[in-house]
Amino acid sequence: MSKVLVIGCGGVASVAIAKICQNSAVFTDMCIASRTLSKCDAMRDKWQPTTSTKITTAQVDANSKEQLVSLINSYKPDLVLHLGLPYHDLVIMDACVECKVNYVDTASYEPEDIDEPVWRAKYEKRVKEKGFVAYFDYSDQWERNDAFKKAGKMALLGGGFDPGVTNVFIAYAKKHYFDTIEYVDILDCNGGDHGYPFATNFNPEINLREVSAPGDYFENGKWVGVPAMSVKRVYDFPEVGQKDMYLLHHEEIESLTTNFPEIKRMRFFMTFGQSYLTHMKCLENVGMLSTIPIDFEGHKIVPIQFLKALLPDPSTLGPRTVGKTNIGCIFTGVKDGKKRTLYIYNVCDHQECYKEVGSQAISYTTGVPAMISAAMVATGTWKGTGVFNLENFDPDPFMDMLNKFGLPWNVQENPVLVD
Repeated sequence: MSKVLVIGCGGVASVAIAKICQNSAVFTDMCIASRTLSKCDAMRDKWQPTTSTKITTAQVDANSKEQLVSLINSYKPDLVLHLGLPYHDLVIMDACVECKVNYVDTASYEPEDIDEPVWRAKYEKRVKEKGFVAYFDYSDQWERNDAFKKAGKMALLGGGFDPGVTNVFIAYAKKHYFDTIEYVDILDCNGGDHGYPFATNFNPEINLREVSAPGDYFENGKWVGVPAMSVKRVYDFPEVGQKDMYLLHHEEIESLTTNFPEIKRMRFFMTFGQSYLTHMKCLENVGMLSTIPIDFEGHKIVPIQFLKALLPDPSTLGPRTVGKTNIGCIFTGVKDGKKRTLYIYNVCDHQECYKEVGSQAISYTTGVPAMISAAMVATGTWKGTGVFNLENFDPDPFMDMLNKFGLPWNVQENPVLVD
């Protein structure tokens, strides 16, 4: 029915590929492409015996528009599913426009070099005009809306869990439970334990850049900035227990407050243990989280990229990670003139994920919705030309597929609110 080109072969991609293979009725053909061909070949050899989806592989540099265009034109996919680094979002989108093919990703664009002059000028203008200081946002991708419209194709942004499923949860809550949503808290809890003194559950470079950056939230039509990890709350998560969580900036706040202007306040919290925070602060203090190249024995190295090489590969954490995740949204709003509170969330077990697809739950909770997002586009369930976020479409078919493909969700009335 559809041919999909998957770009990337890391932890999230491995889950999405497994789920594409489970959904061969939609995805009849898949090409797995990354910089390292041997990883793609190994993934093909692992999953081809389990599926009728025809799997091929290719080598591609996602930084090279020329290589991407050549690959897309030779394979002729119906859809490009980008599961690599967000640094590559724009070049892959531009290649899709040129080749007139649909595009799906899981995270908003951010530059690898935050001191590049052209991007820096746009960034400083955005900070002055909008007030939030995160290095990742949707502006550069949204600017490609007209290009995708002209090409007659769709770009679907942020198709993971958060962003992604959390966006769909809000659209679903608005459709079925609220006339007006006024307050939203997105809570991301990882109650898992991998046994290492320090490791990240997804790409270390992206993870540490995100966590060490200043935080912010949206309230009364404007962004409110806070120092990194300065706002802490404690929450008792269903099936996980009481955890410390900290306010971060997250990209779905930008799109959701744009598409649901009624929201008076939206915040994002993520849980961290004290050991993780202590290690991260130490690394930050000695400069290991820096993205600025330094000279070392005649070579240019980026400290955070060197640190990434030293840390455990997130894709290897599956066998040793135990516990559960809980990710969801708490809503306060009005229905039929009465105040209402609601909590929609998913609980995912690390070891159950490993038994099914060989991954820990962090990769699983992103990889499953990435496949579902691709399926929404591939089947024409979600239609349009231009650039979209997930909340722009009917949430019901997406929510149904979450239950079918391993991420069942729960609805709790009158939850404990975050102060």
